[in-house]
Amino acid sequence: MDRERKYRRLDQASPEEIASLKEQAKRSEWRQRFHVQPIMGLLNDPNGFSYYNGKYHLFYQWFPLGTFHGLKYWYHTSSTDLVHWQNKGIAIEPGYSHDAYGAYSGSGIVKDDKLYLMYTGNTRDEEWNRHSYQCMAVMDRVGTITKLDKPLIDRVPDGYTEHFRDPKVWKDEDLFRFVIGAQRDDQTGTAVVYESPDLLDWSCKGEIQTRLEHFGYMWECPDYFELEGQGVLLFSPQGLSPQGDEFRNVYQSGYIAGKPLDRGTLEFEHGSFYELDRGFDFYAPQTMVDEKDRRIMVGWMGLPEVVYPTDSHGWAHCLTLPRTLSFREGKLIQLPVPELELLRETTAMETADTLYSEVKSYAGVEGTVFEMTCEFHGIEADVVGIEFRAGETERTVIWYDAVRQKVTLDRSSSGATIVSDYGTTRTCMLHAKVNSIKFHLFVDISSAEVFVNDGEEVFTSRIFPKQDSRHIRFFAKNGSTGLKVTKWDLAQAVKDIEGDE
Repeated sequence: MDRERKYRRLDQASPEEIASLKEQAKRSEWRQRFHVQPIMGLLNDPNGFSYYNGKYHLFYQWFPLGTFHGLKYWYHTSSTDLVHWQNKGIAIEPGYSHDAYGAYSGSGIVKDDKLYLMYTGNTRDEEWNRHSYQCMAVMDRVGTITKLDKPLIDRVPDGYTEHFRDPKVWKDEDLFRFVIGAQRDDQTGTAVVYESPDLLDWSCKGEIQTRLEHFGYMWECPDYFELEGQGVLLFSPQGLSPQGDEFRNVYQSGYIAGKPLDRGTLEFEHGSFYELDRGFDFYAPQTMVDEKDRRIMVGWMGLPEVVYPTDSHGWAHCLTLPRTLSFREGKLIQLPVPELELLRETTAMETADTLYSEVKSYAGVEGTVFEMTCEFHGIEADVVGIEFRAGETERTVIWYDAVRQKVTLDRSSSGATIVSDYGTTRTCMLHAKVNSIKFHLFVDISSAEVFVNDGEEVFTSRIFPKQDSRHIRFFAKNGSTGLKVTKWDLAQAVKDIEGDE
């Protein structure tokens, strides 16, 4: 791709071109109803996720003039309830010498009644070599955002390449700290910690000392926090090879957890690396703590190097639903925030039945935009599962193999083709308890998020079925199972407009 096209600025497009791009996206049959999505162009990493001045603020990487990864802006959306989001427009625009080729990912923190937004500035020299800077912008209570005219950190430390980005900042009792994704000179990934007394003057403390050696060639979007007495490091390693059912996407996102990080030595005693999401489309998650002291996570529902059907409609990708994090039996558990119940447009449709080696559907249990819980209990079948967004030839399937104790999501017949070299099924091991399993689905026009056994596992996927693919079917193979279903139709929560309503 030519550089002029890839790094084209929004102000280089005419008003007529911008209006046409917005209209093209708005006409797309796969526009979401309750997920954050771009008004046009490409969305990727969530940034600056914060609670400030009575609202949740969520920013994301945005390239407005195409569905490829071009010149990145920060786009701003806000909400009072984590459900209904208002588009506020561009938050950070590249322009200074230290961010001329993109305002890359970063995070936010509240100090002195202002929201400080730290991000990576991307630049290129005359030989087209990358140079990374760590930068700051500040938002006040009326929403005005001002960029600092000089970078906070103007060089990459010795021992690392220019792949040095995505600062995630937090406040300890003594100092502010941030962790940043890095690539060592030997092409291995790691995370580096900086410290500051005031958010402005930073010093490099060193690498987080983990047990992971040669674990990918780059760690993107790291996020360190402490939860229920445990230290947690989220990050997105690039360059992992598939291992059985694990690491099946082009890039992965996951976590390690253990004793809290030693702030002096940066030693981190932790367990194994676990993938955060078992589906196809999840990357670069970011967390925050809200006014209710909840640790909430949002991810990018997409991946690079995958071609989605909406690319030809002038827009690409969305963000996941917000998820609360907690621990259960040593494992990080993800649950949809309870505020999502505000979306329920209808009273619950409830069904109870027993299946005997059959496929069944029920009157009124269908739709294209819905929330549904499905509990299979007393399982004596080999396999139980659900087909949803189903039509004559289309269907997305989630099932539990009780013999192998594995859950599988299959999007091989989910509609328009997603161009990817990484397969059409995703599977993980699950030890179901008391012969039962619970699926909690949030299905939007072009996505599905399936929470398994109250957040023990999550499968996130983009799907692109026809509008008339709205059937839901339940099945048991080679035996019987009890079934309990509760379903709600969901209201629209996002709109393709900018500014206050």
